[in-house]
Amino acid sequence: MTVLILTLPATPIDACATFDYVASLDGLSVSDHGTVAMEQLSQLPLQTPTLQPLMRTATVVVVLPTLALSWHQVTLPRGSLPRGLMSERSSTRLRTILASLLEDQLLDDPDQLHLALQPQPREDAPTWVAVCNHAWLVAGLQAITQAGYNVSRVVPEFCPDAADPGFYVLGTPCNALLLGRVLPSDCFLAMPLSVDALALHSEPSTLNDLRPITAEPSVAALAESLFKRPVQLLQGPQRLLQAIECPWDMAQFDLRHAERDRRRAGLVKALNTLWRGPQWRAARLALVAILLVQLAGLNTWSWREQASLAAKRLAVRNVLTGTFPTVPVVVDAPVQMKHELAALQRAKGAPQPSDLDVMLATLSATVPVGYALTAIDYAAQELRFKGPTLTADDQSRLALALKQQGLSLTRQGLQWSVKPSNLANAINSATVLTP
Repeated sequence: MTVLILTLPATPIDACATFDYVASLDGLSVSDHGTVAMEQLSQLPLQTPTLQPLMRTATVVVVLPTLALSWHQVTLPRGSLPRGLMSERSSTRLRTILASLLEDQLLDDPDQLHLALQPQPREDAPTWVAVCNHAWLVAGLQAITQAGYNVSRVVPEFCPDAADPGFYVLGTPCNALLLGRVLPSDCFLAMPLSVDALALHSEPSTLNDLRPITAEPSVAALAESLFKRPVQLLQGPQRLLQAIECPWDMAQFDLRHAERDRRRAGLVKALNTLWRGPQWRAARLALVAILLVQLAGLNTWSWREQASLAAKRLAVRNVLTGTFPTVPVVVDAPVQMKHELAALQRAKGAPQPSDLDVMLATLSATVPVGYALTAIDYAAQELRFKGPTLTADDQSRLALALKQQGLSLTRQGLQWSVKPSNLANAINSATVLTP
């Protein structure tokens, strides 16, 4: 899955803002990374221009820096989570409930903040809520959208994860930051990394336990000196790749793409996984094999149908040449058969289906009992007549009976028209009238 990760700057979003980015062709390894100004967002990635066409179809994930977020725990009352058909209306109600629950914990007006619930929240249980400035987030997303990217998810740089109890150290030696969960209080810690800060905010036993400590290379030495033990190294771009594995999606409530774009992004992600995921390679090969077998079967069936049609055409041609050997060239076998048969009938003096007496005899044998004609007209091998009105059933039976005799029945205003129509009967009659 091709992924483009963009990190919003913690500073206000203006013309001077810069964005960190990571491009990955498989979602596992870093293909390119760097920092880009706002006016160059549409040209990503800058270091590898050959990847630019791929980024237009990539899954775009926006990462919110830790310094721009605050984390709080609340207990949702029963009936506050949206359900069923009223989910949109219930989401607005849930936003109001969250604002009231966090009113005493927030320094700013809740209306100026963006709130996001943890994935799969539960009622009557502690639930994490991420908070950031609403105008800052909207401005960042608008800048990315105007650059031509469709944001699929918004995730935090770090989130309270019960499966990851370790600490992270990032930044620069002059501005290092410590992140992690503090047990047993289960609080999310985000504070500057220094001796004074550690002594002020945390108990030594809390931070000097056996939990792993991961640090960026620039602050690894500082972390080892403070914690008195080795730390694991993690590059910044690789850390952002790990961040998108977080189940959070902070595009909630009033954000424009919170619902529709998230479903579309989930569908695109699922399709990309099916198309590129190594776990689906066998299924893709099986699908290709099935398509090839179907294509071969369709071609074989088409070839057989064409051969059958050619055999039927040859049979019709053989009937014509076998019945009338004098025909020099076969162009349209049914039409030529009709002409030759008509000439043969005239030469033998045999009545033809288009003769008036033949049509009248056929019509008298097929009309309902007691039906009397009131007018008869015959011209150009077409018999027109008038008579009492026929019911729909009588019309159907009369048309079917005449069709079996090689005649067609049509209605023309108040008149009925009967004329020859069936060439198949003429061809079948050729075997009887052969000279």
